[in-house]
Amino acid sequence: MRSRKFLQAEQATLVWDGPGLMAGVDEAGRGPLAGPVVAAAVILDDLRPIRGLADSKTLTARQRERLHDQILAKALCCSVAQASVEEIDTHNILQATMLAMRRAVEGLRLKPVKVLVDGNRLPTLNVLAEAIVKGDARVKAISAASILAKVHRDRLCEDLHAEFPHYGFAGHKGYGTPEHLEALLRHGACVHHRKSFSPVAAALARVSAPAEDMANFGEELR
Repeated sequence: MRSRKFLQAEQATLVWDGPGLMAGVDEAGRGPLAGPVVAAAVILDDLRPIRGLADSKTLTARQRERLHDQILAKALCCSVAQASVEEIDTHNILQATMLAMRRAVEGLRLKPVKVLVDGNRLPTLNVLAEAIVKGDARVKAISAASILAKVHRDRLCEDLHAEFPHYGFAGHKGYGTPEHLEALLRHGACVHHRKSFSPVAAALARVSAPAEDMANFGEELR
């Protein structure tokens, strides 16, 4: 009989893999100061190969868009999910990323026998899983997932830009560029900013400081 300790390590790397469907999982948007974190899960069809799959960060926007459409057309099934800004601020970005990944896997129409996840952390899943460092460059299914997640999140940032154009979301995609930080200083944070991230928290503190100073000043006059 296997020990309890062994049973708790079911998601460790095994020296063999059984036959069946393999899913690749990756995320986009852990580092930005605004917007949700997005994850995708993809099961590729070996009979319909997709040329040019690679880590989404090494591709141009046009290449990602082209591959995005091919993945949706040729993969056996795909799923894109996200964790909201509120969930990021409540649970922290790592836990929110794991949540988005789990939702992506659970959203697959077909159930894989194994899930390959980019990075060195695994979400809690009801299927065998393996974390692969730099998997987005080494495993085609993970590359496909990275492309879907990146394109989906970039499109979300385009929507944020239409709603709040003065932050420049269409250009920096929520990352802490000098332009974005300057906009935070000038306009404060919007509802889509991650308040638990230090540059956003600092911007909120600066905005609230004058009101607090005025309140203190009013108390002193009484």
